[in-house]
Amino acid sequence: EARRQRRLLLMVVCVALLLDNMLYMVIVPIIPDYIAAMRGGGGTAGPSAPAGGNGSGGGNRSLLPARYPPATGTNEDVQIGVLFASKAMLQLLVNPLSGTLIDRVGYEAPLLAGLAVLFLSTATFAFAENYATLFVARSLQGLGSAFADTAGIALIADRYAEEPARSRALGTALACISFGSLAAPPFGGVLYEFAGKRVPFLVLACVCLLDGLMLLVLAPPGGTGARANMPVGTPIHRLMIDPYIAVVAGALATCNIPLAFLEPTIANWMKDSMGASEWEVGLTWLPAFFPHVLGVYVTVQLAAAYPHLQWFYGALGMAIIGASSCLVPACRNFGQVIIPLCGICFGIALVDTALLPTLAFLVDVRHVSVYGSVYAIADISYCVAYALGPIVAGQIVHTMGFAQLNLGMGLANVLYAPVLLFLKNVCQMKPSHSERNILLEEGPKGLYDTIKMEERKG
Repeated sequence: EARRQRRLLLMVVCVALLLDNMLYMVIVPIIPDYIAAMRGGGGTAGPSAPAGGNGSGGGNRSLLPARYPPATGTNEDVQIGVLFASKAMLQLLVNPLSGTLIDRVGYEAPLLAGLAVLFLSTATFAFAENYATLFVARSLQGLGSAFADTAGIALIADRYAEEPARSRALGTALACISFGSLAAPPFGGVLYEFAGKRVPFLVLACVCLLDGLMLLVLAPPGGTGARANMPVGTPIHRLMIDPYIAVVAGALATCNIPLAFLEPTIANWMKDSMGASEWEVGLTWLPAFFPHVLGVYVTVQLAAAYPHLQWFYGALGMAIIGASSCLVPACRNFGQVIIPLCGICFGIALVDTALLPTLAFLVDVRHVSVYGSVYAIADISYCVAYALGPIVAGQIVHTMGFAQLNLGMGLANVLYAPVLLFLKNVCQMKPSHSERNILLEEGPKGLYDTIKMEERKG
């Protein structure tokens, strides 16, 4: 029964992550009409309307457009760059607070609160009619993500405490994140085209509501009183100065910078340098989903067979990302561009799948086994890249050039890869004195402590 419950909870978390990333991307094909409406164009975007999304710059409602609009320097482009960055920026600000709260109240209540805010954000998107409302909805999504994403990943790490089950569960969550980013633009584009702009958001809102109700049935927040028997988590500021956790957080931020910076810039570069058509630019990122899932699968299998080499899988992933980033400016046609983008996504899968379980293990052996704050740090690492991408990347391309941007990002990843050697001996670590004092020397104070003490005796 416990195994079935944790599998269902894993499904709830995966749906929450899927919804968050679909909402992140589903406005992509709808943005042109909002821009036309703001210009007084009557709601139908013409060919000159900038697209925001995952690879196209035109306004013809491409089903797989670019995530961000082309940075042409106009006030509208600045507004939309800020709109897309607002989620990550608010998430970045809220994560330290959400991590601390999760450690204090448990995982279920913050996850439910995050789903509730995501529901409100989705409903706001559905009825938004101006830029201010869109900005509020996007910011609300960042607030909900700060709780739902962090609490969800921490809940998985808590319920799947043993390896390799933990790596498999976290890998499944990462695959759902990737699938949400891939499925959202065509999902939003098709429904928007045939049913209107509100329908995609209303569908996501209903799924979000059902996911929250399922969480209430499976694990009512505070229903079992289990939180009272768990130890107090290590404060987030102490986790941040842990050198091992800092190395992992730096790797997560560095490996996501190429993806975050390429998404708002590659569309214009492809059109200018190779005369790419709308459908070519729109489909640029589509094949990258498959190597990402492959990277998750490969890393999970390798981690099960050789768990002491997690640091090596992360370093290898960063080297692949670095080499792939450097190859992007050398591409001369649409088919060539797909290859380095697939390499970047494959490398990111290696890094994320190897290092997210490592964070939980570091907390287990060096601190107290409560995971809210440590995964808030991981979320902060992602948000640093995605908050800067829509705003900074275009300016770097304008002042230094697209090739220099890619070479810089590639060099940063290649140079950071050897830093992961610092994690080489992590698997040989034993539980810290602070946790031993809590669980062994002072005697068991509750169910959690009793179980931990019996496990260590065994």
